[in-house]
Amino acid sequence: MRTYVPRKGEIARGWWIVDADGKTLGRLATAVAMKLTGKTKPIYTPFLDTGDHVIVINAGKVVLTGRKKDDKIYHRHSGYPGGLKSITAGKLLAKRPSRVVEQAVWGMLPKGPLGRQMYRKLKVYAEAAHPHEAQKPRPMSV
Repeated sequence: MRTYVPRKGEIARGWWIVDADGKTLGRLATAVAMKLTGKTKPIYTPFLDTGDHVIVINAGKVVLTGRKKDDKIYHRHSGYPGGLKSITAGKLLAKRPSRVVEQAVWGMLPKGPLGRQMYRKLKVYAEAAHPHEAQKPRPMSV
């Protein structure tokens, strides 16, 4: 008996579309991360990228529960002394809504080269319009 490991040509990558309008951020990010990693497929292998492409539309209409809009803070650092920048979730949602969804999904993916490869298959748009109609994405339930 040998363990089955899918080859590169055997991995079929589908395209999924998710409407974030009215969805809770964490629950949305969990479902998207599962599709990106390929954990919903029977050929899932932890050390291979077996996941699908995911398009998230209406990212600006995602819901943050509780007082997270005021209390949740996103940090980044420029690499220079005194270069720590901080912004609340409410301000980031108003300024760059796609970044909030991207950060939530990024935190749920594996770290390292494999996680970066999975993250590249995520496309997030603040509005309903997206340039991926040619891929014929299927709607994904969250």
